[in-house]
Amino acid sequence: MKKIDLKKELKHLYLPSAKQVVQVDVPAFNFAMVDGVIEAGEPPAESPAFADALSALYGISYTLKFKSKLREADPIDYTVMALEGLWSVESGEFEFGKVEPWLFTAMILQPDHISQAMFDDGVQELQNKKPELQLGKLRFERFEEGPSIQIMHIGPYSEEPRTLDKMQAFMGDHGYKFRGKHHEIYIGDPRRAKPEKLKTVLRHPVSKA
Repeated sequence: MKKIDLKKELKHLYLPSAKQVVQVDVPAFNFAMVDGVIEAGEPPAESPAFADALSALYGISYTLKFKSKLREADPIDYTVMALEGLWSVESGEFEFGKVEPWLFTAMILQPDHISQAMFDDGVQELQNKKPELQLGKLRFERFEEGPSIQIMHIGPYSEEPRTLDKMQAFMGDHGYKFRGKHHEIYIGDPRRAKPEKLKTVLRHPVSKA
């Protein structure tokens, strides 16, 4: 059986330096995605909408992994990728201090051999197996960020602003401006890791100012 490790193949995108901001060009990838809203002042960890999105994403991602391994022709085993989140607010650029609803797209990257048909079959299989899951908002979409800057933030999510300040300074020094949505990739698992050891990739799509 063929095995692929996207975490190693895409190390430059998913394990950047924590010491300095770096520039990357992020190509198009296939994702399982769920859109949702977190109510104003509600921590993401306590949001039912966010919890439902994560359950659906992890459910379909592991379902697709097992379906891929059981294919009669060209079975492939692979690592399930990290959870990612695109964040925004209706009033403008996303900021941590804003007390208003946060709009999110939670997503997990899928290997290129996963097709729309495989995804649709997987959703149906998962719904039959676990009818309690909220799968109605799940979708399969190709997403490309293009030119971006990123850095690894190590520590609690509440301390991300200090790392974001480094990204803002980098953009100013290199003549870039922010575009798109605030992007986080959750390498660390808050259920297992101590807050001070959490690892989160912070990514900003950018364009020339």
